[in-house]
Amino acid sequence: MELKLTRPICFFDLETTGVKVAEDRIVEISILKENPNGTKESKTWLVNPEMPIPAETTAIHHIDDAKVANEPTFKDLAPEIHAMIKGCDLAGFNSNKFDVPLLAEEFLRVGIDFDLEENKLIDIQNIFHKMEQRTLVAAYKFYCEKDLTNAHSASADTLATYEILKAQLDKYPGDLENNMDFLSEFSSRGKNVDFAGFIRYNDKGEEVLNIGKHKGKRMVDIFEQEPGYYGWMMGADFPLYTKKTLEKLFKKHKEDKEAANKKSESEKLSDLMNKFNSRS
Repeated sequence: MELKLTRPICFFDLETTGVKVAEDRIVEISILKENPNGTKESKTWLVNPEMPIPAETTAIHHIDDAKVANEPTFKDLAPEIHAMIKGCDLAGFNSNKFDVPLLAEEFLRVGIDFDLEENKLIDIQNIFHKMEQRTLVAAYKFYCEKDLTNAHSASADTLATYEILKAQLDKYPGDLENNMDFLSEFSSRGKNVDFAGFIRYNDKGEEVLNIGKHKGKRMVDIFEQEPGYYGWMMGADFPLYTKKTLEKLFKKHKEDKEAANKKSESEKLSDLMNKFNSRS
């Protein structure tokens, strides 16, 4: 089944120095972009992470320090990568939990404002786990009846992920809808405000903290009752996108509070004027 698209979608996969979103770096990125008219383009880049690649990580994706020593850094590649994915929905395997947050960190680290409020994120692994509970290699075998060779190669994993989603749509026509709004919602695990899930939406759609002593507490209440906690979070070792989200929420809280104060002052002035007029 071919994808029904209203705008381009980019399937992508990262190979990295490790699995810590706030600390590790990309060593390879592959993107397969499909446009609503059916045309496709793909590109794969090796990336110099500017830090050593641990041997245990090299053992998985077979990319070592020597292989990327003369490759461009992410800062060098960022404008080209950003131009390719700008305005596109994003899809990957375990991408909502790992690839998208780490990519966001890389962009923000080099000064590119990476904001996905208008983009749909489709995590093929979450669809797979809801339906079958397997790994990428098994998913490819199950849905596409093919063996995945060169697993943990960004290019091979990206192509496999693209083929799996199309096969999933064929296999579950009664459960899955062929549109990115539905797939983004279906493949989401909960309602995170930031990628890492440190801030989430509660049942009322309000932003609440998901960690620490204030876990479950509304962000507006934290800002109001303990404003110093915002400063602590901004100075702590949280991912850059989490801090970007936190900064946006704090700014909105201040603006809402100022608007409420102005309204209160205006109402007080109106009351005084009414009292004055009633005495005249």
